[in-house]
Amino acid sequence: MPRFYCALPLQADRVVTLPDAVARHAVGALRLRDGEAVTLFNGDGHEYAGILSTGGHASVRLVARLSPERESPLRVVLAQGISSGERMDLTVQKSVELGVAAIQPLTMRRTIVRLSGDKLERRRAHWQAVAVSACEQCGRNHVPSVAAIADFDTWRRDRPEDGSLGLMLDPEAEIGLGDLPRPEGGITLLAGPEGGVDPVERAQARAAGFVGVRLGPRILRTETAALAALAALQTLWGDYQ
Repeated sequence: MPRFYCALPLQADRVVTLPDAVARHAVGALRLRDGEAVTLFNGDGHEYAGILSTGGHASVRLVARLSPERESPLRVVLAQGISSGERMDLTVQKSVELGVAAIQPLTMRRTIVRLSGDKLERRRAHWQAVAVSACEQCGRNHVPSVAAIADFDTWRRDRPEDGSLGLMLDPEAEIGLGDLPRPEGGITLLAGPEGGVDPVERAQARAAGFVGVRLGPRILRTETAALAALAALQTLWGDYQ
């Protein structure tokens, strides 16, 4: 059933006029017809089944509120060194599908893309839209937040002490994920940009309590490493069991 994110108050037994962008997608791009069943969600943890009306401005008559549980029991925040081009889009999209709870984009020493001024917020908003689209596809009703782009040093110093386990992807580490005990709380997963985490940053992260872990004997690209780690974490301690 087609799913659409609709940033409006939603309630069963109401008729919702679809925002222009959603209406264009449903009627113009997907060519849905009058009377077809659709699902709306707004990030409140629920989804709302409804019937589409294409007459005039497209609207949906909501008929039921549903609360399927699709969130992982393992809370993982992905702190990702910004990568260039479509690599970062892919990382955001697939990490949402893999159940990440939030994403923190980081500017690091080996980051190729350097953003400033208004471009910082525009890029963050773009990645947030990618996350929303991924939720539409994978069925999640909680939309992971994409935080404001932060400098690694500032983020490392200001990161709250929330009891989460800090893991840093490091191909030179001596242990893998399977060598670690099951965490009692959440996880913050640090992944570098193209070229990986700089040795200075690696030492700083370790000093801040991050544990270096490797993902087998092969060197993974930045757009592969975090996603492979997330899948492994879900297999070990999440909902892939």
